[in-house]
Amino acid sequence: MTTYKSDFLNVLEERGFIHQGSDMAALDAKLCEGTQSAYIGFDATAQSLHVGNLINIMMLHWFQETGHKPITLMGGGTSKIGDPSFKDESRNLLDDTTIENNMEHIRRTCFTQFLRYGDGATDAMMVNNNDWLSALKYLDFLRDYGRYFTINRMIGFDSVKTRLERESPLTLLEFNYMVMQGYDYVELNKRYGTILQMGGSDQWGNMINGVDLAHKAVQKKLFVVTTPLLTTPDGRKMGKTEGGAIWLNKDMLSPYDYYQFWRNVDDVMVAEMLAKFTLLPMDEVKRLAALEGAEINEAKKILAFEATKLCHGQQAAMDAEGTAQKVFEQGGIGDDLPSITIDGKRLSAGIPVIDLFIETGLVSSKGEARRLIEGGGARLNDIKIEDVNAVSSSNDLNDDMVKLSAGKKKHALIKLN
Repeated sequence: MTTYKSDFLNVLEERGFIHQGSDMAALDAKLCEGTQSAYIGFDATAQSLHVGNLINIMMLHWFQETGHKPITLMGGGTSKIGDPSFKDESRNLLDDTTIENNMEHIRRTCFTQFLRYGDGATDAMMVNNNDWLSALKYLDFLRDYGRYFTINRMIGFDSVKTRLERESPLTLLEFNYMVMQGYDYVELNKRYGTILQMGGSDQWGNMINGVDLAHKAVQKKLFVVTTPLLTTPDGRKMGKTEGGAIWLNKDMLSPYDYYQFWRNVDDVMVAEMLAKFTLLPMDEVKRLAALEGAEINEAKKILAFEATKLCHGQQAAMDAEGTAQKVFEQGGIGDDLPSITIDGKRLSAGIPVIDLFIETGLVSSKGEARRLIEGGGARLNDIKIEDVNAVSSSNDLNDDMVKLSAGKKKHALIKLN
């Protein structure tokens, strides 16, 4: 393991955040000179960030904790174009109102739990690249900065090469994305003295463009550090599940479901998740990572609790932990499981359980519900459902609720109106 002089790089190294960087020795020396600012860019294409973005947020968290100033750059301008990196097709273009609405939701629900915002030297700040990109005069911009980007090099980046190899259209609009992202870095350095950009390893090409542009256009030495992309053992990107993205916004994913995501990570990922997504001291992380057999479940519970506490607060973590204990350890019904409310008369008349599985969101179609029942994975109040034509009625009520389960890990409640 590399040892650095700066606290920040040592934390990143010890916790496994570093994939590659540009001139790490010079960056290390720069960070030792005093408080510096670094940024990470975030798309404004949805009303929430997801777990896949969390590794970047955690890097900014540790940057602030080690005495520096983090900047969260919202892509209010670049979101109008869309990042083409490793995409098979163009993104749908968003209007200004949608982008502004998305940024406001992200600002309120995804950053303040992890970063301290304010006016101090090490307080985080949020900026919007639309502030300068929308003011650019295109011909002037092409003249001043376009000459520093060669088509030869741009089409050599893996993100572009992959698109071209698949013969998927790559528009001129999208091709401008990497130019705009490089210019963002120069502008942030000009405005705030920013010397470091961080991000996922898939963004290396776009990020190094900013370093090159600063060197050629304004004679500044800037730096980038990338982190490894997180994937599950079966190769899926971290933060994506069969049920959709693991959102950080509790209005889009309940704290209980967020807790369950961490509780159910693969055994081989527990050590890495504890190091990257909790604030536990590394001595404790190593102790938990050494657990084997059934004891690994205790490490998973700690991971789920600490990750949920960090994102949603201690009370939400305690509530989720209590619900999980009732559901999985005591066979009971928790208070904050996903739920729907139905009319009592409708339940008294009887409702096909297949319909209830769809209405609760546990399955997406009747075919999926039938396969679940036929495969023995469907339960009503913890009792296996044997008949695809089964009907639930008021006789199934338990404390005015009915519990449905799809497999061992997905549960929902039907409550009376």
